Amino acid sequence: MKIHKLKLNIKFCDEVLSGAKTFEIRKNDRDFKMGDLIEFKPVDNDGEVGYHKVQNRTYKITYILDNWGLKEGYVALAIRDVKENDV
Repeated sequence: MKIHKLKLNIKFCDEVLSGAKTFEIRKNDRDFKMGDLIEFKPVDNDGEVGYHKVQNRTYKITYILDNWGLKEGYVALAIRDVKENDV
């Protein structure tokens, strides 16, 4: 199990934090696996780091979709918030 530290545009942080956005579309350049964890780092459109409560959370990859309607080399990651002792 790996922990991936990923940038997340600040405009999506509220949706991820609330649980409304339960997926990420990403280039699979990190060899994502089901069960891996994600920690988000909020950034603005210029790539500047901001603060958002989402960065205090950890998300688990629960499903990976690839090669099905996605550009080659990209994956859709189903994610869920990990609570303490729920890894």
